[in-house]
Amino acid sequence: MLVKVANVNDLKDGEAKVVEAKGETIALFKVNGQFFAVHNTCMHMGGPLGEGSLDNTIVTCPWHGWQYEITTGNCQTVQGVSVKRFNVKVQGNDVLVEV
Repeated sequence: MLVKVANVNDLKDGEAKVVEAKGETIALFKVNGQFFAVHNTCMHMGGPLGEGSLDNTIVTCPWHGWQYEITTGNCQTVQGVSVKRFNVKVQGNDVLVEV
């Protein structure tokens, strides 16, 4: 199911926003005009990824520095660990996340 979580103009390139969709807390990112979404909770100790720093497509958790590739959800700090990734679709000015 696709759920509207933002407007395309809500984020500038390199920014993140924490959004809610069907009970999921999601970190939404905009990089080079494209949107990406992963679960907002870091697998280490539950830090808020949507509040982390973004370097291209790598987000760094603000609590303890774990890093994730936002295009896949894969952790760059510990092999085999990942956060849930959500498909994102832009329809007109609406940013929709598949949950």
